[in-house]
Amino acid sequence: MKEKGTTKKSGLYVDIWRRLNKNKLAIIGLYFILFLIIVAVAGPLIAPYGMDDQNPNEILQFPSLRHPFGTDNFGRDMLSRMIYGSRVSLMVGLIAVGFSAAIGCTLGALAAFYEKADNMVMRFIDILGGIPYLLLAIAIAAALGSGINNMMLAVGISTIPAYARVTRASVLKEKGLEYVEAARAIGASDFRIILLHIMPNALSPIIVQATLGVANAIILAAVLSFMGLGIQPPSPEWGAMLSVGRTYIRDYWHMTVIPGVALMLVVYALNTLGDGLRDALDPRLKS
Repeated sequence: MKEKGTTKKSGLYVDIWRRLNKNKLAIIGLYFILFLIIVAVAGPLIAPYGMDDQNPNEILQFPSLRHPFGTDNFGRDMLSRMIYGSRVSLMVGLIAVGFSAAIGCTLGALAAFYEKADNMVMRFIDILGGIPYLLLAIAIAAALGSGINNMMLAVGISTIPAYARVTRASVLKEKGLEYVEAARAIGASDFRIILLHIMPNALSPIIVQATLGVANAIILAAVLSFMGLGIQPPSPEWGAMLSVGRTYIRDYWHMTVIPGVALMLVVYALNTLGDGLRDALDPRLKS
């Protein structure tokens, strides 16, 4: 029985990968994100200079063989700062989404499983979701102060409602099915039913939401840093680099265009991957 179950699960993963592989844009997005993760992890090994190495003799240089992305207003190598900045952007996106997904999924599952808690939990989510997430993140970051930890907390709190709603809808769909009644009949606790039976079957839309959520979190973190509420100098972050570069945009385009294009490519890759996962995980699209 165990081998049969393992084979069935392996076949499911192969089927999902086969459907995802049909979406070429999603695969390109996946490979790009994997490449970015490798660059972020290996940053200190591949960056040609330190993230804050200044050279007064090389201030505001355009891209060249010595500095492929040029230098900034302090003579720092833009390529090195972009590499180190990718670590910050990915870390903020992943940790913020992990935090918001953990809180949102817990609240959504409890609201769907317990009718008495549904109204109270979802009214709180409605109040939180009624505030534009950008405005909420700005307010939280302004109240807590600048810094990477406060920025991740602000981004995480502002995106909780999306995960709560998605999880609630998925759990409501699953909890009325026969396998849940069977688990209840053999004496399984509510915690076991939710954690081991319902949530594994409700993960598909949550995975898609999380993939798209990382893109939104990276953009939101860049916005906060652009406004001076996120990462503070000299730490490299793409939004902060954009904020500095706007002063020189007329004469030194590379300081704005390079981090802007990097943000655009990462968000586009995550969005295409999220769309591909949504189609691959949708059982109605099996062929």
